[in-house]
Amino acid sequence: MTDLDDDGGTASPARAAIGAQVQARLERNPMVSRIDAPDLAIYGRQDFLNPQECADLRAIIDAGAQPSTLFSGSANADYRTSHSCNLDPFDPLIKAVSDRICALTGLPADHGETLQGQRYTSGQEYRLHCDYFPVTADYWPAMRVTGGQRSWTTMVYLSPVEAGGETHFPHCEFMVPPVEGMILIWNNMTADGTPNRFSLHAARPVEQGTKYVVTKWFRERPWTPRA
Repeated sequence: MTDLDDDGGTASPARAAIGAQVQARLERNPMVSRIDAPDLAIYGRQDFLNPQECADLRAIIDAGAQPSTLFSGSANADYRTSHSCNLDPFDPLIKAVSDRICALTGLPADHGETLQGQRYTSGQEYRLHCDYFPVTADYWPAMRVTGGQRSWTTMVYLSPVEAGGETHFPHCEFMVPPVEGMILIWNNMTADGTPNRFSLHAARPVEQGTKYVVTKWFRERPWTPRA
């Protein structure tokens, strides 16, 4: 079976190997802690970015932010109410952050999508969603040939939030509060390479303050942008 024979929704030795390699690397790193979630491989590291880097990234996001859309390309006034933007991969700071994420996880740079910035002001949220691609979605055939499934998600919090704004994993029954500079890393696949429903998550509404994050998703194969 070739990579493109894989339907994206079943067990995959290739995706299983990616998961095992990244988990082993993270678990060897004394700066990284695994979050206690039996059904999800999820890790955190404090102080991944320093306060000045966070401030500079917030300014870049403010300069480019537009109303967020869903991956299908549609806007939804209720489901995802944040602002977001893709960040310039040739900007020295953006490149440095992306390179640092790759070094931490061991994931190849050419498997990583463009770093995306997101901003949530009071009341804004992103309701429950998955980062992996449902193979029944109309965009799956295009994703299949431009890198395949999303394997890992990495997200860095860029600001403290006075209230709300947690990253909620309801099937795992825990939430992660935003901490400036902290990176959160999780495997969207199970140990056998099947999409993991326990990775479904939501950005809880911000109650007070403004939440900024940058997110980088990694594909199972080298990624090429959609036309």
